[in-house]
Amino acid sequence: MTGETANSLDARPFEEPWHAQAFAMVVHLEAQNAFTWPEWTEALAAEIHGPEQRDYYEHWLAALETLITAKGFTDRAALEATKSAWQKAAQRTPHGQPLRLER
Repeated sequence: MTGETANSLDARPFEEPWHAQAFAMVVHLEAQNAFTWPEWTEALAAEIHGPEQRDYYEHWLAALETLITAKGFTDRAALEATKSAWQKAAQRTPHGQPLRLER
């Protein structure tokens, strides 16, 4: 193997674990017929070409949030409340410990 080939095999496909999780959620939801690939690509393209400059997977997540709220799986208020709860859990949890949401 050349150095270039070996390096490409060692490369991680995702920079952060949440990137892989967001990717997997989209694949799973499409497989469950929550939305179609054309709907997904339209939502992602709208985010990428929208006014906000973000990391690719931040666009990916924003497109997923937009699509699941548009499809009625959740509403924006519930989504924001859940995101806030996770953020608070992350702030109070010592490094290396599992995050737990308060009831």
